[in-house]
Amino acid sequence: MENIADFKEIADGIKEKGGEAFKYCYQCGLCDTVCPWNRVRTFSMRKLIRQAAFGLTEIETEEIWRCTTCGRCPQKCPRGVGIIEVGIASRRLATEFGVFPAPVRPVRGVSSSLSVEGNPLNGERNNRANWAEGLSVKTFTEGMEILYFPCCYLSYDPRLQRVARATANILNNAGVDFGILGAMENCCGESIRKTGEEELFKRLARENIKSFIGHGVKKILVSSPHCYHAFKNEYAEFKVNFEVVHISQFLFELIREGRLALKKELVKKITYHDPCYLGRHNGIYDEPREALKKIPGVQLSEMPDSRVDSLCCGGGGGRIWMETPKGERFSDLRLDQAVGIGAEMLVTSCPYCITNFEDSRMNRENSDSLKVSDITEVFQEVI
Repeated sequence: MENIADFKEIADGIKEKGGEAFKYCYQCGLCDTVCPWNRVRTFSMRKLIRQAAFGLTEIETEEIWRCTTCGRCPQKCPRGVGIIEVGIASRRLATEFGVFPAPVRPVRGVSSSLSVEGNPLNGERNNRANWAEGLSVKTFTEGMEILYFPCCYLSYDPRLQRVARATANILNNAGVDFGILGAMENCCGESIRKTGEEELFKRLARENIKSFIGHGVKKILVSSPHCYHAFKNEYAEFKVNFEVVHISQFLFELIREGRLALKKELVKKITYHDPCYLGRHNGIYDEPREALKKIPGVQLSEMPDSRVDSLCCGGGGGRIWMETPKGERFSDLRLDQAVGIGAEMLVTSCPYCITNFEDSRMNRENSDSLKVSDITEVFQEVI
């Protein structure tokens, strides 16, 4: 293998791009023992950290792009190595050199779409609010209780538009004073940042912040854990502090306060999947479960690898846009776990998880035996 830059230049480049944490690693390998990739193939995060320390990072291979930033390995690291940060720094270096292996090349088209239309799906910006047609959803104005930010997938993807519509129906049913910004908002930018596109993330973030402040936004309700993470944790880098609430939290709040009445039964055995960016990254485990337990007739059961040990769906870190061959999809394993406990419905609260689970479900025999639902779709059935 021939390096495209001197060893020291690569090591210094990774340091400059936020990855200097590799110097704390003493190669214990605990990161590899919990990485979900090692359930489907051989992969070593420990090796990538070591290569970064010596400037031997192979930026032309797919290995630096495998990490889904799921957050499992930092939990186990005894030295507090910023493992995710080292991986992202390596990607920033590869992006700077314009090096993208074949499975990663779709990211270039995603970046272009984000630059031009403000979303990764090549949807026209002016169509961002089309999902809300016929639902009496207003444009957000200053003084409203909440800005609902549905995310790009809920705005453009036909399957996930059903989630946005379910959310709007729930909010209207509960009498929530909310609005949307539609074409006046961009992608939150969290995922493209994890692919190394730092400047594009900053541009998207600054434009969103300008729009939020200009419209007098104080409280933001999101459907995506990735939006939650970006607005709550990453936008703070720009010295702003919006109140951010995930829909799973808000559902529990509405039920607890008596604003949302559950009028119907749902006699099903369901299981709840913790999205990485809702659970491990932000500690939200209880509210979605407590909300689901309020539904009459529901039997809530836990899968193996739940809560803090939840199995990643495979979509984080920008992997939602990359090619993952059959046989290496974490989502296939997760559906096996759901079926294994006899669940009739796999419930989650993340658009990436739903996308990957639906793909896996459609490739299973007896695909109709397990239903994949967002938590809002479940509640829409019982109000």
